[in-house]
Amino acid sequence: MENVIRILRERGLLDDVTSAGVEDFLRKPATVYAGFDPSAESLQAGNLVTVMALAHFQRCGHRVIAVVGGATGMIGDPSGKSGERKLLDAEAVRRNAEGIRENLSRFLDFEHPKAPAVIVNNHDWLGGFGLIEFLRDVGKHFRMGAMLGRESVKARLSSEAGMSFTEFSYQLLQAYDFLKLFDGHGCTVQIGGSDQWGNITAGIELIRRVRGGEAYGVTIPLVCDSAGRKFGKSEGNALYLDSGKTSVFDFYQFFVRTEDADVERFLKIFTFLPPDDIEALSLAARAEPEKRAAQLRLAAEVTRAVHGEEGLHTARRSSAVLFGEPMEGLSADELLGVMADVPAAECRLPEVDGRAVVDLAADTGVCASKGAARRLVEGGGLYVNNRRVTDVAARIAASDIIDGRIVVLRTGKKNYRLIKVV
Repeated sequence: MENVIRILRERGLLDDVTSAGVEDFLRKPATVYAGFDPSAESLQAGNLVTVMALAHFQRCGHRVIAVVGGATGMIGDPSGKSGERKLLDAEAVRRNAEGIRENLSRFLDFEHPKAPAVIVNNHDWLGGFGLIEFLRDVGKHFRMGAMLGRESVKARLSSEAGMSFTEFSYQLLQAYDFLKLFDGHGCTVQIGGSDQWGNITAGIELIRRVRGGEAYGVTIPLVCDSAGRKFGKSEGNALYLDSGKTSVFDFYQFFVRTEDADVERFLKIFTFLPPDDIEALSLAARAEPEKRAAQLRLAAEVTRAVHGEEGLHTARRSSAVLFGEPMEGLSADELLGVMADVPAAECRLPEVDGRAVVDLAADTGVCASKGAARRLVEGGGLYVNNRRVTDVAARIAASDIIDGRIVVLRTGKKNYRLIKVV
């Protein structure tokens, strides 16, 4: 078997291990799990770090389990949080869990002939667990001193926000997840972000106390860019894997905008490209940074993995639109995403359909006057939906109104105006 710990270390996906013996232990097939918090209907780009690590385990021959926190998601993990999160109801958690299942199916092989990936929901075993039974069977194995000594707990207790008993109990619930998977699936390894160290070791200790078994933990670094910003945040907003929450264009462009200082590291973390290919891209990026070849390859690989070939095609087409490529085949919603920052004007349908292009250009401020618009047409500098207008008498046809909702006017190379038909 390939040495998964070595691969994680080489690709910047290893932070720490709970035991030096885990590397030798993983030379044979093992069952590994990672948990995913259903706080939204989609995973975010930041979750890709854990997803990629889990995928590397499967590619190295290990059986992987993704635990959707249907029960723990109703509590909220306090790790790395400065305040208590809003609690979700059961229906919201169920809906979010379904979205996460779909996200994970793009990276994990659930049809693998030898070791298919498995998704489970911890609500299945925690949802019916009575409080008295939980305290008797689980709580008695934990000591307050150790629980209070965890960094995530100390940080919150020393803050003004403090910590509720609900959040304080989270580590017991996650520890029981590990025990349940140990019993039911033979799971002996848990992976998670570096902020999960306390929760992971709590599960290892519970397995040791209750079953006399040995289990391991592997933590993954919390990835930030070279400026110290948490990965997966785009201008203050989360970058989601669901195209309904983050457009394919915005997702692709996030990776295209990767800084030169980060691109080699991100290629290692977020793609499965071989090290030699990454080294070649890095050398090319240093030699000709203006071509952004490494960033374009990074964006292509991640977008293809998340949104498929069709999604990558749409992202590339959408990007090309901003450089004057034809708009055929793109929907109004896709173009609205591409042109979110383009100046816009609203017009009623009768003011657009059949209207002289030069009149529309003047009335919406694309050109200073009808005369200026005519001169632009005569000089070949006015465009409708990136098609050059060649006749000063040209009119907007119904087919020019994309999905009956928008028309795009352009002067020169990049001076766009979005006409929204209302």
